[in-house]
Amino acid sequence: MKKLVLLLSLPFFCFSQTELFLSLPKQKSFFQKTDQLSADFTGAKIKIHPEQSFQSIDGFGFTLTGGSAQLIQQLEPSKRATLLQDLFGPNGISVLRIGVGATDLDATVFSYEDKPRKFNLEPSKADLIPVLQQIIALNPAIKIMATPWSPPVWMKDNANSKGGSLLEKHYVAYANYLAKYIQAMAKEGINIWALTPQNEPLHPGNNPSMYMSSEMQSKFIKTALGPVFQKQNIQTKIIVYDHNCDHPEYAIDLLNDPETRKYVNGSAFHLYNGDIAALSKVKAAHPDKDLYFTEQWTGYKGDFTGDFMWHVKNVILGAVNNHAKTAIEWNLANDPSYGPHTPGGCTECLGALTISGQEIVKNQSYYIVMQAAKFVPAGSIRLGIEVPEGIQAAAFKRPDGKTVLLVQNEGRKKNLTIEKLNLEIPAESVLTIIL
Repeated sequence: MKKLVLLLSLPFFCFSQTELFLSLPKQKSFFQKTDQLSADFTGAKIKIHPEQSFQSIDGFGFTLTGGSAQLIQQLEPSKRATLLQDLFGPNGISVLRIGVGATDLDATVFSYEDKPRKFNLEPSKADLIPVLQQIIALNPAIKIMATPWSPPVWMKDNANSKGGSLLEKHYVAYANYLAKYIQAMAKEGINIWALTPQNEPLHPGNNPSMYMSSEMQSKFIKTALGPVFQKQNIQTKIIVYDHNCDHPEYAIDLLNDPETRKYVNGSAFHLYNGDIAALSKVKAAHPDKDLYFTEQWTGYKGDFTGDFMWHVKNVILGAVNNHAKTAIEWNLANDPSYGPHTPGGCTECLGALTISGQEIVKNQSYYIVMQAAKFVPAGSIRLGIEVPEGIQAAAFKRPDGKTVLLVQNEGRKKNLTIEKLNLEIPAESVLTIIL
């Protein structure tokens, strides 16, 4: 068998320590270390530009919905510990998104202040909070982003968990609600690193949900949320939009307002509509503001290989190559009937895990996120890269000084050359190269 030929002559990379990890989704084979990909002749060139550096990476992860936490918490302690170690231990998930109150993948609709001046975290104390505490014990550095699907209904113009808008007379009350949430979670040992004011503000048809135009969100931030956070010395980042790539102008309009932008760290995107390149459009308009990719689902009707390859291309590589500091997939876990979910919540969302009693099945979303999380830790810096046609790739400088390439080949097998390293890349594969 041919062995990988490793070279020592290059100034930037030490090929004597090169490691290769291959994923073949059709065979459901992932992250397998290999030395069987060397080629005898040069191929199309991938060129790394270590002199070009872009954003630092905050992490890759999932949304831990209340339903996910419920399923994880009911596992036997030893089984739960093993699962959480796999997900959040070394070379694991480094960012999580959670709901402020119910998401549509919670068993019921609730807020933390269903009655005015009666705030409490009680609805999440049986599952979400203890699961988060166990995760933080494994990874104290994990970054937690919080997102409300709806304010308490008494703050809304339709007095309903679905749709409607935040009444302007309750802007300050809602800002105080979010501040109380962050402070209460801190008392539970859970630091909220970032907050988006509203999940999918242009999609009021979910349950829970709310409509919030860019003008509304801008006014809420500059007159209420920003000043309340500032007055109470809350350091949680405010990240705007948190919806699809087909409306980058939403984020740009907010960041164009000088009073709003001073409170805002950046903007967040999903990819149910639009093109991932929209993130670069926002970056070009506001280069001093950060970008985040925060949600994309897989559905139970999807094809395993097709989903894996599309998400690696668009959510993992596409997001980071368009300046995103995170790439977050949707729901971490569901049961075999795609629940728990609220009345009117998503009935087709396939979690990264399917948990049936004490049985755990890993689905495509698990492998999508772990394809990056296992090799690109938080604090890595994206580097410049040139790739040939038919190849998608991203390059990173890790905190340990090593360079990592994620290389995707959607088509037939190809010969590639990275400096003087000649490789034959299998068809429909993803290769991780550690230099």
